[in-house]
Amino acid sequence: MAVEYDVVVIGGGSGGLVIAAAAAQLKAKVALVERDRLGGDCLWYGCVPSKSLIHASRIAYEVKNAARFGIYCQNLEIDFALANGHVQKAIAAIQPHDSPERFQSLGVEVIFGAGQFIDRQTFEVNNRQLKARAFACATGSGPKIPPIPGLKAAGYLTNEQVFSLKQRPSSLAVIGGGPIGCELGQAFSRLGSEVTIIASSDHLLPKEDPEAALVVQQQLESEGIRVITATRVERVEQIDGKKHLWAGTQKITVDEILVAAGRMPNVESLNLEAAGVEVGERGIRVNEKLQTTNPRIYACGDVIGGYQFTHVAGYEASVVLKNALFFPVTKANYRVIPWATFTDPELARVGLTEKQAKERYGDDIYVLKQEFAGVDRAQAEAATKGFAKIITRGNGEILGAHLVGASAGELLHEIVLAMSNNLKVSALSGIIHIYPTLAEVNSKAALLLTKQKYAKNQKLQNLLLRFFSLMRTLA
Repeated sequence: MAVEYDVVVIGGGSGGLVIAAAAAQLKAKVALVERDRLGGDCLWYGCVPSKSLIHASRIAYEVKNAARFGIYCQNLEIDFALANGHVQKAIAAIQPHDSPERFQSLGVEVIFGAGQFIDRQTFEVNNRQLKARAFACATGSGPKIPPIPGLKAAGYLTNEQVFSLKQRPSSLAVIGGGPIGCELGQAFSRLGSEVTIIASSDHLLPKEDPEAALVVQQQLESEGIRVITATRVERVEQIDGKKHLWAGTQKITVDEILVAAGRMPNVESLNLEAAGVEVGERGIRVNEKLQTTNPRIYACGDVIGGYQFTHVAGYEASVVLKNALFFPVTKANYRVIPWATFTDPELARVGLTEKQAKERYGDDIYVLKQEFAGVDRAQAEAATKGFAKIITRGNGEILGAHLVGASAGELLHEIVLAMSNNLKVSALSGIIHIYPTLAEVNSKAALLLTKQKYAKNQKLQNLLLRFFSLMRTLA
């Protein structure tokens, strides 16, 4: 019996939408199953709303601190409902691109409902049994809720509720010191909330370069955010309308709690066992071709528990698309994966950390560090906090880069392009940068390899001394 579809896509988030749209435009027969609404976390609870709220909070911060430029704004007033209204406008502006109508116009059959696998080649939804040559699981992830006694009874927010708030909480405790906790903690602080961030790690943003993460942490603390590290919340109680958190020897009393303690893959309702698909602690297990333990079924995005970013889900979707529709020969390549935390200052990264590079290549490592304070545009805009750190081998091969500072997420792409095309770090110093721009931080950092190698090469220095002495004699 012939199957009905070329591919059935399960999940209408970033990865699933890429697969469905591209497959339909290639004239494949596609069904897209989504239990809620198209767009996924990125549109409704993640990238779009968080960056919109961050932008509003950054404006508030700049106005509040405009006196340093001789601009005085008296009686600053923040209407939180209107600020959050900007978030909803941004979502509404982007949503049509992810609408069911758009995908139906491309030829995708959009099916809303919560379904599950009933065997290795059948997915059931709304009492329909869908059979396909291939399936793609792109169901994303949800907030991980730590098992803290009293937390559920006291009530809490996650990224799925926080953007629907109509009133600003006077005080907010953030459980988790990762990107979500730091971004939203700073945003709410700048919009007028008294914020405490509680992190179990020794410093905020533990997956980042420690030196770069410290720049962000110091900025948050300088803005009045209370940061408690190396501490876990042990219990929570609600007393007289307030939420009380016991963390180590400290007691924190707040109006609201935001849980930002990591993510969990959305796999519970899929009945993957019936399809022969194995799930590990981090998510669905896949091979290099993003096939699950059932070669008919692929998975991508947050649900496989790797790099949990929208842009990575989109890349993985392109790998799944080729393998599912044609022949499974394309392998995912994660050598050059960039990401950013959109605090102020921003922190952006690609490739290896300094520690990872030294473990892999030993002494053949050069760390090229350029402070933003040495960039004229940064001085002109009073944006001198932070640095660019590029990690290379002696031959100029770029192993990784860590930028913390103004527009770091934008500036990183020049290095990403170089790494993706296997260019040496000299490519960054060899191109002409517009003056004055923040991008000069990259070229200035890149030039340090030549300077460091020259400083170590006493023979070359002596040779040049003799050469110039001779040339002066002959002149």
